[in-house]
Amino acid sequence: MKVIILAGGKGSRLSEETELKPKPMVEIGGRPILWHIMKHYAHFGFTDFFVALGYKGEIIKRYFLDYYTLNGSMTVSLANGQVKRHDNQSENWSVHLMDTGLDTQTGGRVKRLEPWLRDETFMMTYGDGVSDVNLRDLLSFHKSHGKLATVTAVRPPARFGSITIEGAMVAKFAEKVHVSEGWINGGFFVFEPGVFRYISDDNTVLEAQSLEDLTADKQLAAYKHQGFWQPMDTLRDVRTLEGLWQSASPPWKLWQA
Repeated sequence: MKVIILAGGKGSRLSEETELKPKPMVEIGGRPILWHIMKHYAHFGFTDFFVALGYKGEIIKRYFLDYYTLNGSMTVSLANGQVKRHDNQSENWSVHLMDTGLDTQTGGRVKRLEPWLRDETFMMTYGDGVSDVNLRDLLSFHKSHGKLATVTAVRPPARFGSITIEGAMVAKFAEKVHVSEGWINGGFFVFEPGVFRYISDDNTVLEAQSLEDLTADKQLAAYKHQGFWQPMDTLRDVRTLEGLWQSASPPWKLWQA
C-alpha cells in the first residue's frame, strides 16, 4: 500500500517558519511534522511513501539523504575519514521524493504520481496535520463501500476557548475545545486509481474540483473520526503541538519508540 504525502505547498500562513523551509519540515519535538506523519503510517504497517515535493523540496531531499548517516551515534576517524556507526536507529521505510512542480495544485501533484499508482489502491494525506486515526480501520471501511474515494472527516478544533455563562457568572471555561457540530476534511484519504479520471492537470485543486466531482457522482465516502486531529496552519498551532508533544502522552504518538 503506497502512501502519498503532499509536501509542496508554500505554507504562507506560517511564514514565520516557512520562509526558510517547507511547511512539512517545521519541527515538533525536534522532528519535522512530516516525520511524525510517517511514523503514524508506519505504526500501521504502511511504509512505502511518495512525498510530493514543490516549494523548497531540496530541503526535504537533504533531510532524507542524511537520515541514515545522522541518526544514532558514530565514531569518525579524522586520520582517514572512516565512519563507524553505533546503534543506528534508521526507519525501515522506502521514501520516494518526487518533484511535482513549484506551483502545482493539490490535485495536480497527485496526478503527476499516476504512473506509479495507477494499478492499486493507495492512501494520501497532507504534510501538515497529525491525528490518532486508526489507518487499518480506515482502509477496511474504504474497502467495505466499494467507492473510488474515502476522506477522513474530523471535528474542527476551536480557535478560541469556549465560555458557558449562567447569569453573570462563568459556569464553564474550556480552552481550545473541539467543535461538537459539523465535519471537515481531515485528510487521511484512501483512493482507487479511478480518481485519476477526476484530475485534469497541474491546475486541478483536489478539494475544490476533484472531491466535489466525486461527491456529485456519489463516489466519495466519509470515515468519521471522533478522536484527535490537529492541523499545523499557524504559529499558534505549532506551539499547541509542541506543548502536546512535551506532555506525558502526546495524543498522536501511537508508536512506542
